[in-house]
Amino acid sequence: MTADTTEPEEYATDPAERRREQRGWYFYDFACSVYSTSVLTVFLGPYLTSVARAASDAEGFVHPLGIPVRAGSLFAYAVSASLVVAVLAMPLVGAAADRTGRKKPLLAAAAYLGAAATAGMFFLEGERYLLGAFLLIVANASLAVSMMLYNAYLPQIAEPDERDAVSSRGWAFGYASGALVLVLNLVLYSGHDSFGLTEGEAIRICLASAGLWWGAFTLVPLKRLRDRRIHAAGPEGAAGNERAGAVGSGWRQLRATLKDMRRHPLTLSFLLAYLVYNDGVQTVISQASVYGSEELGLDQTTLITAVLLVQVLAVVGALGMGRLARSYGAKRTILGSLAVWTLILAAGYFLPADAPVFFYFLAAAIGLVLGGSQALSRSLFSHLVPRGKEAEYFSAYEMSDRGLSWLGPLVFGLAYQVTGSYRDAIISLVIFFVVGFALLARVPVRRAVEEAGNPLPERI
Repeated sequence: MTADTTEPEEYATDPAERRREQRGWYFYDFACSVYSTSVLTVFLGPYLTSVARAASDAEGFVHPLGIPVRAGSLFAYAVSASLVVAVLAMPLVGAAADRTGRKKPLLAAAAYLGAAATAGMFFLEGERYLLGAFLLIVANASLAVSMMLYNAYLPQIAEPDERDAVSSRGWAFGYASGALVLVLNLVLYSGHDSFGLTEGEAIRICLASAGLWWGAFTLVPLKRLRDRRIHAAGPEGAAGNERAGAVGSGWRQLRATLKDMRRHPLTLSFLLAYLVYNDGVQTVISQASVYGSEELGLDQTTLITAVLLVQVLAVVGALGMGRLARSYGAKRTILGSLAVWTLILAAGYFLPADAPVFFYFLAAAIGLVLGGSQALSRSLFSHLVPRGKEAEYFSAYEMSDRGLSWLGPLVFGLAYQVTGSYRDAIISLVIFFVVGFALLARVPVRRAVEEAGNPLPERI
């Protein structure tokens, strides 16, 4: 590891110290995944849509900034806008982290800004759809920025041969957290009358509690993780030596990373494929509850238990697809999962209304491919990253993972805006999986690993 020996301060070399930091690192997934599960996937979409409908005109439109928007499209548009904000913010924050070597204060700022915005959703009631859209944009963008910083710790706290396991444990902590809080949400929501609460009050408490959970458990990684000064690996290093303010250096960092990726076109090809199919995955996750409540007429209890089923089976799916990858390779296994995603959307289009059993079957299928497709994508990408450039390449990966996943919600929202049908909106997402499948199938991953200068696994 010639790139590492010149800068040993960048990595945790003592095994005990690595284990301590890894355990702290897991807990940020434990902290923030509650937002992704309870807020973004379950409660906020249907609730914000109902608030927007209460404020809409006779034709079902609201008018933020004088722009006519269908109330049913507002949530999708807000998610899309939040990810555009994240794209603009991540290079600036990444440059500051590289320049100072202090990711932890920036992680704290992003995490607590997102947690505060989420806790503020307690005040989302009546016709305050603009407040809801604003808080969603702030919280979602903050999550994306914080996850970029979180992922950048991975090369520093784990040796190359243990990163797959450490990364998978992080996912597992997140799924466990989401499942645990969903159970508590289900108890509160289904029994809101016995607690002396209205349905709206119960939902707002569930939203706000996710922010409190996020903030409370973020204390663990902030206590365990250790900052290290990062030095540029050379003239093309992402940090660079010429810095004239955060804005300029941020975009120089992004340009330098993309320029370096041109020297590894196969790695860039994989990242493009991932960008496309992951956009579809993220959109299905964020819009499933809206589809279930608005198109299929399912109640909130059904949606909560369905997402809980997804969380539990995502752990099973991640482990099962990991076993398949050992036999057939990560690329083939991911391609298989994309085919299943396409079938899921097709089945979703034909789901009958007021039939929760069929929705549960669909949720189970999503759970079985969700965890595996995410975990294997990150593991496969780790083999395609040149030595000594892990942090900057994983920053680009995070931008693909969250920061550039705005097109799917936009397509979903536009499809509903034009047709007025959520079934047409959900089937429009098939294009992301079909195109992503075609792009990934064309990537010769074994040659990509060799060209990145990494040892070739037995199966890839």
